[in-house]
Amino acid sequence: MFEVDTKMTIGLDIALKSLIIEGKKILLQIWDFAGEERFRFMLPGYAAGASAGIFMYDITKMNSINNIDEWLDVFYQGSIDNVKKPPILLIGGKLDLEKKRVVYLEKARKVSISRKLYGPIECSSKTGEMVENIFTFIAHLIMRNVGLI
Repeated sequence: MFEVDTKMTIGLDIALKSLIIEGKKILLQIWDFAGEERFRFMLPGYAAGASAGIFMYDITKMNSINNIDEWLDVFYQGSIDNVKKPPILLIGGKLDLEKKRVVYLEKARKVSISRKLYGPIECSSKTGEMVENIFTFIAHLIMRNVGLI
């Protein structure tokens, strides 16, 4: 599991994650909307200040990846710079439920490529598998995007 410095709940989860990337300390502020429809209206406002995005799909539910365009549209509505959109990383969750998989990596790769997303990377929040790698990867993307590395 990854360790967070701070966590609070206000209809969505917010966490802070400290990392050292190439000798530089970076603090990620993670806003987790959990794909809940009732918070959809809030996403464009928060996306306006986002340096990157992590879009997750559930490897056991095909509709979770099939609905990604709707969520990307909502996210991009809030993007300040429509020319240079923030990098988005596509993540497949629930890797611990491999036996119930219906979304295979090939499908996720096609989605990622066709939408110009990074990834896919698969993880399990239950076991912690690949979670730390995802935060390191997104931190690298952000730092590269702003010219720090």
